Amino acid sequence: MGAQPVESGVLEAVSAAYGAFGDVVRGLGDAQSWAPSGCTGWAVRDLIFHCAGDAQRGLVALHTPAEGPADRDAVTYWRDWRPGGVGAAHGRRWSRVCAGMFLDFGQLRELYLETTAALVVAAGRADTGRRVGTQGHVLSVGDLLATLAVEATVHHLDLIVGLPGAQGPSEAGLGCVRATLDGLLGRAVPVGWGDEHYARAGTGRVPLTDPERRRLGSDAERFPLFG
Repeated sequence: MGAQPVESGVLEAVSAAYGAFGDVVRGLGDAQSWAPSGCTGWAVRDLIFHCAGDAQRGLVALHTPAEGPADRDAVTYWRDWRPGGVGAAHGRRWSRVCAGMFLDFGQLRELYLETTAALVVAAGRADTGRRVGTQGHVLSVGDLLATLAVEATVHHLDLIVGLPGAQGPSEAGLGCVRATLDGLLGRAVPVGWGDEHYARAGTGRVPLTDPERRRLGSDAERFPLFG
């Protein structure tokens, strides 16, 4: 799939991304919720809790109108995020502790499904050009939805690491990830990666091989583009 404008089809992308992730979550039991995820130190249930929180943040943002010009868009939003900081470490610990407090995984499963369903409904009623605030920044609703689709899609790849046979992310969500990564890179990636591998390589889930580094040239040092 080639790169597409990030703002194109954001409602479809966020709905498809949450729908595909939810299809996996809906079929999980307690034992599977303890399987390892692709996020260091997190089990599946920890990741699900984190993603429910991100959907909740999206709901709040959709109802937080902002004045003034946008200072972030669907691409530049990700330039703030780099792994390894104190805040990231605290966030990992907080999600793991909170997720572990659910004695009945079914409650956490329903929290995720209900929250994401509410977000999709709210997104469908929103003006994608309206400006909203989240995490100290201002961006359009359309750009906000693109960031949510990207996060849900990348974390879908993390979700299924320890779940053999689970379905992968949606095509629309992966297309949104590709457009975002190409935007951060400043060009269409010159390596013939499929969407899932590009999502993993672009976010540091898999290391670049020597042939890939040679093909990327000086841009290889910029990877991961976010993670």
